[in-house]
Amino acid sequence: MIGALRTTEIEQAFTSALYAMQCAQRVVQGFLRYNDAFRRITLRAPERFAARDWSGSQADAVERIELYGLHIGETAAQIAQDFTANAREREFWTEIKRHFANLVEGLPDNEFCKTYFNSITRRLFSTVGVSPDIEFVATDLDPLAGAGRQVHLSRHPRRDCLDELLRALLQGVKLPLPLRDSRGAIAQIAAEVEAQLSESGGRVDDVLAIEVIDAVFYQFARAYVVGRIEGRGFSRPVILAFKNTQEGVVLDNVMLTEAEIGNLFGYTRSYFHVDLDHVADTVAYLKALIPQAPVGELFTVLGRAKQGKTERNRRLIKHLEASADLFRHAPGQRGLVMICFTMPSMDVVFKVIRDHIPLQKNLSRDEVMDKYRFIFNHDRAGRLIDAQEFRRLRVPCARFEAQLLQDLLQEAGGLVHLDGDDVVIDHVYIERRVTPLDLYLRTANMADATSAAVDYGHAIRDLACTNIFAGDLLFKNFGVTQHGRVIFYDYDEVVPLTFCKFRDIPAARHHEEEMSAEPWFAVNGEDVFPETFLNYLPFSDGQLEAFLAAHGELLGSPFWRQVQGRIQSGEFLEVMPYVRRPSLRDMRSADSRP
Repeated sequence: MIGALRTTEIEQAFTSALYAMQCAQRVVQGFLRYNDAFRRITLRAPERFAARDWSGSQADAVERIELYGLHIGETAAQIAQDFTANAREREFWTEIKRHFANLVEGLPDNEFCKTYFNSITRRLFSTVGVSPDIEFVATDLDPLAGAGRQVHLSRHPRRDCLDELLRALLQGVKLPLPLRDSRGAIAQIAAEVEAQLSESGGRVDDVLAIEVIDAVFYQFARAYVVGRIEGRGFSRPVILAFKNTQEGVVLDNVMLTEAEIGNLFGYTRSYFHVDLDHVADTVAYLKALIPQAPVGELFTVLGRAKQGKTERNRRLIKHLEASADLFRHAPGQRGLVMICFTMPSMDVVFKVIRDHIPLQKNLSRDEVMDKYRFIFNHDRAGRLIDAQEFRRLRVPCARFEAQLLQDLLQEAGGLVHLDGDDVVIDHVYIERRVTPLDLYLRTANMADATSAAVDYGHAIRDLACTNIFAGDLLFKNFGVTQHGRVIFYDYDEVVPLTFCKFRDIPAARHHEEEMSAEPWFAVNGEDVFPETFLNYLPFSDGQLEAFLAAHGELLGSPFWRQVQGRIQSGEFLEVMPYVRRPSLRDMRSADSRP
């Protein structure tokens, strides 16, 4: 009898181990299916570029963003169905985790695989905080561990003159169509390199070689070649931007500064489509070019948003361990929809939706979340911060200022609660911290404040071109980056521009109507009156003058209706992802412009 029991126990243990191995294989297969789908979409980018199919590029971007959640849902559902008895047993998943780690060992970017595994267990167990027994701990998932050695590069040494080096470089660029004017492109690059080196006291003769990543980076209507220039005593990044115009592919810009490249790969930009065998190695290479760029943001801008999110979580945990300052209310006016808080030593802001949103906002929590999902899938055009959504964060109570903790529990108690000595936040958005525009305009010097006032207008225009109307144009909803660029970060009132009805204010029929505190005309929910915008924008005299000189047409409905019409007709209104230097604009021939 004892022997029979022991045999049964052995059989059960063997069966459980077999099921655990099979389940681990299912998770690996789920990840591989996701990765294959990701790559198939990415590989459409050269075709879209060659065909000038910008609407197709936009559709691909949305499809690729939605892939991860779709595949996580399918894999989790399949496991729950096929392993019904064990699917939510922690001991079973501890065994699965062990098998899974062995299966993915040695795979390229295997941290991606582990992040996928974590997403499955968090979906099945609704994990709060971190569960090391059934997930890979973020602090142990260093995505750049051992990275940087497998980037496919083309290196072009200087043999004679710089022009010969540049000719070899351009001949090796793997664009889907030939360059229309390679001689002109060589002249443009040489002129820009010479100008940049002379500014820093260098010479063209000091250039020894140029190396570039073999893969081409695509982003809507542009294709980029990324690398660096090596010289005597210096190394600097270089990006060549190409555009496919109606007359053919032309070199559109040359970027040689860390600031330019950091802006292109920044947290307000849409994701690149680039086919990479080793993403982490490429991120390590980019990090060397732009050291100030956070690793998580580089993963994100390469389309690996979930890995970027994992890296941000890892960075948050490590920062809490190494710091002592407290979370406090973020600077600026308190929002009606969100409670926003930050930590002085961190460069991010946390945003939690309030339980009760004032009636004048006419919004529910679910509608606010829909707005943020809309932005997540949208072209951010350098004007919208990438807001990452986190669930079930666990943070020690001791890391919160008393007033902030009280406000979170009282005003967002539906999403924030105490669990022992910890605060559990069921849902929060994390964004990069910027200076609120209203504070910036009051505290910056006159030149910088005036520049920001003008760029505020450019931000509104850029959003309009991507079919976004901010809804609430108050300065408090915009911010200024460390490079002085104005961006928008408060999404609870955004709507597609094409949803709005831009109207002129009807003339009053008599004096009583004109003096009335209430509108004398009917106003519907989609109505917008651009003439009233200035009523809510407290510019100083100098700022107002500069704004009106550059953007006066924003205060009239014709501008808005014209942009609407162009979007509705199917026209692609591109927002320039960089600023060309005047010398390059002058060198481009008129017939090469789009």
